[in-house]
Amino acid sequence: MWTVSLGGKWQLRIDDIDPPRAMHGAVESITRCLQAHGLHPDGQIHYQSNHHLRYDDALKKLHEQGDIFHCICTRATLSPDGSCREGCAHVDHAKTMGTSLRVKVPEDTIIEVDDGLLGHMVWPLGEEMGNFIVRRRDGLYAYQLAAAVDDALPNVTQVIRGRDLLDSTPRQIFLQQRLGLKSPQYGHLPVLTDDRGFKLSKQTGAPALDINQPLENLRAALAALDQPNPPSHCASATELLAWSLAHWDVRRVPR
Repeated sequence: MWTVSLGGKWQLRIDDIDPPRAMHGAVESITRCLQAHGLHPDGQIHYQSNHHLRYDDALKKLHEQGDIFHCICTRATLSPDGSCREGCAHVDHAKTMGTSLRVKVPEDTIIEVDDGLLGHMVWPLGEEMGNFIVRRRDGLYAYQLAAAVDDALPNVTQVIRGRDLLDSTPRQIFLQQRLGLKSPQYGHLPVLTDDRGFKLSKQTGAPALDINQPLENLRAALAALDQPNPPSHCASATELLAWSLAHWDVRRVPR
């Protein structure tokens, strides 16, 4: 809504780079749910599974710059933040079977960004999230690399996502800097949680959204974002979204 309210186009990307975790029918369910709520992306849907050449080129450039290293660490030997602190960056494990690839992050690295919803933010990336993974041990691309590359495509100006991904932003901006890519403006929306404070998702057992009541769902979402309540004469999802678009106020979104 924020991007479209500024005259932009909305594109939908499916981050399907992890086949072992993919749920059968998930993409169809997502698109069907969006359509039921009057949310139609501009242009074709983009699938990260089609972008392998981009990610290979990014890894090649990072390797040529000396930015990545082979890591033999397991979950048991990684730091609590998921970074490698065991010295793999200083040992040549290139010929070791089953290694992951990680990017070197100097300990004094600071990432600053002006979030479109949360304002100016500063991350001590080197201290808190250093030497993070860019290619998994099983050969699959890590989310941080794939998102960093795709977010920096020339036609992408804003990336809007949930605050559960907030700590991914400094890592992706760091990769974009190392790859010589221009970062988009990021904006992180609040996410719905249960009574325990956990994000509503399939992992926490949250029920699926009832697509047979789109108006109620959209009104609930707008209320959660502290946006004006559309009048009762908005009798369809299209009318409700059009009214909300005209009255969208990014300053009201909870921080």
